[in-house]
Amino acid sequence: MYDLEMSTTVAGDAAAHSEGAVHARAKNRAGTEQRLRARAPAKTLLADLIHVISVERLEQHLFRGVSRDIGTPQVFGGQVIAQALAAACRTVTERSVHSLHAYFLRRGDVNAPIIYQVVRARDGASFASRRVSATQHGEEIFHMAVSFQGPEEGFEHQLAMPEVPPPENLPNARMLAADSCAHMPQKLRKVLAREKPFEFRFVDPLHFMPGVDSHCVQHLWFRAIGRLPNDAGIHSCLLAYVSDYYLLSTAVRAHSADLACEAPLAISIDHAIWFHRAARIDDWLLYSIDSPNASGARGFTRASIFTRDGRLIASTAQEGLMRARSPGRAPLKRSG
Repeated sequence: MYDLEMSTTVAGDAAAHSEGAVHARAKNRAGTEQRLRARAPAKTLLADLIHVISVERLEQHLFRGVSRDIGTPQVFGGQVIAQALAAACRTVTERSVHSLHAYFLRRGDVNAPIIYQVVRARDGASFASRRVSATQHGEEIFHMAVSFQGPEEGFEHQLAMPEVPPPENLPNARMLAADSCAHMPQKLRKVLAREKPFEFRFVDPLHFMPGVDSHCVQHLWFRAIGRLPNDAGIHSCLLAYVSDYYLLSTAVRAHSADLACEAPLAISIDHAIWFHRAARIDDWLLYSIDSPNASGARGFTRASIFTRDGRLIASTAQEGLMRARSPGRAPLKRSG
């Protein structure tokens, strides 16, 4: 990526050249990598995810990332957030991320590299600010503002953690997928059964399951499969990645009956995270999600993330397009 002092025209030319030079190579590798990952155990998938978010540096502030197919029709939004954050972190020293605000502009192409350009907006005495843009095929698909802060002491308080059962007593995603009594779309069953680098344990029934209430609230536990290095940056980037799971499904809960005969369409528009306290993502964390509003064909969700001993480590918020869609309707283009 390039500093503000450097030519944006040169930066754009470099990004386009780098993207074109690697596109064919990345596409050729994609088939082989996907076949290998289909047979890979979860711990291998976790190592692969760490590799994916460790974006390749092309220039001082220019980075390149590759994508992984997790069964969605486009690049997973959490991957783009994590890669953009990783790129921004590479331009900052002695400070840790405390917040980010991102917008998804277009669907990402899983088979093409993503070019990330970081702009140094400010390096102050206490805070540093960065802007990150992601491009594919010559178009911007995503942009994000991210802020970093040095260590500082101050007042402290936090929201209390909800009282929920421990993760050991709860079903995981693959158990739900194997439950023949659960009435769920076959496509969703495949998504739940798919091997992931994270394990999820659900406190509440998912929105399509019998017995789900109409309240837009959902609790689930998650953790990485396998131990991770003692690197705060890796844990922050992986938290950014996994924070994109199950948010919009919470907004759908109140409308499950209305969607019984239709396939709901939910696609994220923006995403924000506030990092309050350091924590390990390979220990169980509770994701406490609610959706206070849906209007204008948009569903809004927010969430708190707690450690097992009750420390609030992060807060998230997301708004997404939420429509009732009849089966067979043409897929939505993110730019539309």
